[in-house]
Amino acid sequence: MAPSLGTVIEFPARRVAGATSAASGAASDMLAGVGSATRSLLGALGFGAGGSVDDWGRDPELVSAVAELSQLRWDIATGGFERLPRNAGALVITNARRYALAPIFTAFALTRALGRPVRFVGRPDDAPVGAFVRRIGGLLDRPEEVRGALQAGELVVMGAAPHAGTRAVGIIDHHLVGAAVATKVGVYPAATTSSPFGRQARVEIGRRLLPPRNRRGPLAELELADRVRREIERLLDEMGDISTGTRLDWLPFMGLGSH
Repeated sequence: MAPSLGTVIEFPARRVAGATSAASGAASDMLAGVGSATRSLLGALGFGAGGSVDDWGRDPELVSAVAELSQLRWDIATGGFERLPRNAGALVITNARRYALAPIFTAFALTRALGRPVRFVGRPDDAPVGAFVRRIGGLLDRPEEVRGALQAGELVVMGAAPHAGTRAVGIIDHHLVGAAVATKVGVYPAATTSSPFGRQARVEIGRRLLPPRNRRGPLAELELADRVRREIERLLDEMGDISTGTRLDWLPFMGLGSH
């Protein structure tokens, strides 16, 4: 006798239900065995509830978890961070190479060095990636959002446009620099180096740069952005390249760096 339609449908349904139950049980066991910071990370990825967030959607527990995991990828040496304000707002501008995530690892390094939240520009405005990046401190690449954070006394990191060279710096968005000029906060160049073949990375914060006194409006932010770009290039020349200890040291990173 041929099986009924109900029998054909019911058997796979039981298997799916069983698999779902097993997956839920495995996720519960996994969550029971990890710390609060890792639970926050798993929560953001859909495995449980995350922690509380601040006015810009940053989750300190999630940031702590991601920063801890990031140390598996980067061993970051940080210099010049004592130049940055401990409480007031400031804009830090870094060089960037494609896929290097320089603004993100700079924000994590400064958070550890200064003991205060540090945000970075470059959050995508779509789900689910945008929501996750917001919870680790990401801001939209919009002058009004950056201006609001700076006005509230936040420390914000932004990257120049990605550039293939290890000593050259891409174009800096003068509109975002204008947000710092409008709020009268400090603007600091930051040179970053990292190796695509190893964990070594470095962040060096330069001295504060002020907008030209005889300029107002867009020309002031354009000139300041250009000065920041030249200062980052100078810092990169002083730092030199990171040595990986391999025959690949003489090769350029071929654009392996990005926001």
